[in-house]
Amino acid sequence: MEDHKAPFRIQHPDLESLHRGLDRRNFLQKTAMGFGALALQGLFLGNEAKGASIQDQIMEALPRIAPKAKRVVYLFMSGGPSQFETFDYKPELSRWMGKDLPDSIRQGQRLTGMSANQAILPVVPSAFGFKQYGKNRTWVSDLLPYTAQMADDLCIIKSMYTEQINHDPAITFFQTGHQLPGRPSIGSWLSYGLGSENKNLPAFIVMVSKNASKDQPLYARLWGNGFLPSEHQGVQFRSGKDPVLFLNNPEGYEGADRKEMLDYLKQLNTFQNETWADPEIDARISQYEMAFRMQTSVPEVMDVSDEPDEVFELYGKDSRDKGSFAANCLLARKLLEKDVRFVQLYHQGWDHHDSLPKNIINPCKQTDQASAALLMDLKRRGMLDDTLVIWSGEFGRTVYSQGKLSPTGYGRDHHPKCFSMWMAGAGVKPGTYGETDDFSYNIVKDPVHVHDFQATLLHLLGINHEELIYKYQGRRFRLTDVHGKLVSGILS
Repeated sequence: MEDHKAPFRIQHPDLESLHRGLDRRNFLQKTAMGFGALALQGLFLGNEAKGASIQDQIMEALPRIAPKAKRVVYLFMSGGPSQFETFDYKPELSRWMGKDLPDSIRQGQRLTGMSANQAILPVVPSAFGFKQYGKNRTWVSDLLPYTAQMADDLCIIKSMYTEQINHDPAITFFQTGHQLPGRPSIGSWLSYGLGSENKNLPAFIVMVSKNASKDQPLYARLWGNGFLPSEHQGVQFRSGKDPVLFLNNPEGYEGADRKEMLDYLKQLNTFQNETWADPEIDARISQYEMAFRMQTSVPEVMDVSDEPDEVFELYGKDSRDKGSFAANCLLARKLLEKDVRFVQLYHQGWDHHDSLPKNIINPCKQTDQASAALLMDLKRRGMLDDTLVIWSGEFGRTVYSQGKLSPTGYGRDHHPKCFSMWMAGAGVKPGTYGETDDFSYNIVKDPVHVHDFQATLLHLLGINHEELIYKYQGRRFRLTDVHGKLVSGILS
């Protein structure tokens, strides 16, 4: 009987030829840029002997900022929540009800094709009330009563802006730093720059609410690795039988069989890597090994049966419904406890071009209690001090109504020139930052561009955004491209 534990040897004429060595041309092609790499490797031999990777050593050699945050949870409200109905209170708008937006306010700014042909742009105030909360007397909409109770922990930025006026480029820009697809996402950059603190779970995990209106599509490239090695892509956790697709063994296949197959596959990949020195092969090996470890770690972290009833009551009744936003918030807390670096939750349903007073109620109910509960849960466990929580959409909404206007029936078009978001937790100063004009149409104080937000996020994690760079096709890329500045006014 064949001994399966004997050394594995590949028997194939072409592979044997490669194994014997490269011809002169291939040798020169591979080593033309390789001697410098050998010299660099020599500089790191001492650390390499200790088990540190070249990437880790290079990152250690860069100037570092003392990090305030160890981990991030990003609650992305896809569709563009209206700042008028959430955090930017504009009481003076009531006297402008139905009047055309003044040219002095619009200032010739671009409109979408959905409202560019309207005869007038009728101003409409919010149909919902606001109240002040906390020691900072922060204005929060009546639509968000649970979030309002956490007002003293929120840093509400009212002066966000972007250049992207349509959903797909705007979301892509927020998540990757560029409006066109193909760049790495924020979580992928962090996985690349900081690595993982839990070797049994990915550094970057994504969940999409199943209980949201699918008004705007989401694409896996929003959490993709772009041109970074594929091990840095976001891994989507789902609510069905298989939380991670293709993770479980095929029917009739045992764990020992899987391990033996992976051992042989690693030898094949290692042989290929020695031949071609392709970094993607290393990424492939890493992903196979991670998938094997996740067969044990994922069921454990997805199991919430040991959570007390009080926790489910805190997050709301939907938290017992797997795949809902509330259930995903609870899972996010568990993942953060396991030292997952970056957890991102997407919730659709915020694109309200018509019947906004009716349609905005549901996404607020679906997300308000759970968002506040996540903050409270992290805080009482002592984790908010080193966890950064983010809540945002891709842009804001217009002060004028799109289409027909009535006292309770109105819609709002896309508005990229000012909108609101909030951050809380590690290194962030509670309160409000930035101001808009009386129509929330233009920023009048402390503008914050999307690239500024990204630069500040990296800073809180101990990274100078200008130094987290990846060279691809001859160009040095970074999350903030050639832009971005630190928003020091929101730092504690």
